[in-house]
Amino acid sequence: MSLKVATWNINSVRLRIDLVTKLLADEAPDVLCLQETKCPDDLFPEKALHKAGYTHIVKSGQKGYHGVAIVARVPLENASVKQFCGKQDCRHIQATAKGVEIHNFYVPAGGDEPDPVKNEKFAHKLQFLDEMATWFKRAKAKTTAKRVVVGDLNVAPLEHDVWSHKQMLKIVSHTPEEVARFEAVVAAHKWIDVPRLFTPHDEKLYSWWSYRAKDWETSNRGRRLDHIWASPALDGAATGVKTLTHARGWERPSDHAPVIADFAV
Repeated sequence: MSLKVATWNINSVRLRIDLVTKLLADEAPDVLCLQETKCPDDLFPEKALHKAGYTHIVKSGQKGYHGVAIVARVPLENASVKQFCGKQDCRHIQATAKGVEIHNFYVPAGGDEPDPVKNEKFAHKLQFLDEMATWFKRAKAKTTAKRVVVGDLNVAPLEHDVWSHKQMLKIVSHTPEEVARFEAVVAAHKWIDVPRLFTPHDEKLYSWWSYRAKDWETSNRGRRLDHIWASPALDGAATGVKTLTHARGWERPSDHAPVIADFAV
């Protein structure tokens, strides 16, 4: 049995619902996890998704900010959300598809100043990552559980996950402090970095390009902020992965590209 999972920070699902349905038509994932939906649950564009054949939807949204959703053409079971850092800000949702527990995250971006004392947003990000690590460490007891984590995790951890390792060391998303927290989350459940199974660590791999760039494709100053992880129970199950870089060039695009992985489950 196969499972095809896509993750995409859509940066407003209502504004870009046509891009979402285009992705579904082009790639036909079993499950699409969206972040930054920026949409209250009662205004989520379910009708267009149902028309596209994606009738199974779970969502956790709020007006104007954050928001996550899982849409699928296969049944979703055991849906739930977890709140982090004592905030009700719609950054996690999970559901099970084809026996695989899928966690969809939108980790806080962290603002511009990489100082938790001066910048509350950065402090929030570090705390969020710490709580993720604690939670997954507890979940590790169920070592046979098939789990996948996806989402905009807002950290580019590896040297070649950013356009310039040296210049990015003091930029939020690639600072040593964030990377150390990120690595602790990975170690907490021995997560497998699925895209890096297919692209060597010494090759550049990005999923985000700033809107501020006049020509994002030519300058290619990207970062890999969007991730897909598999639990040890899925070791060897990933059969392919791709980042749809060309989607960054679609009309009125998100600044993130979709990332898609295939699993034999």
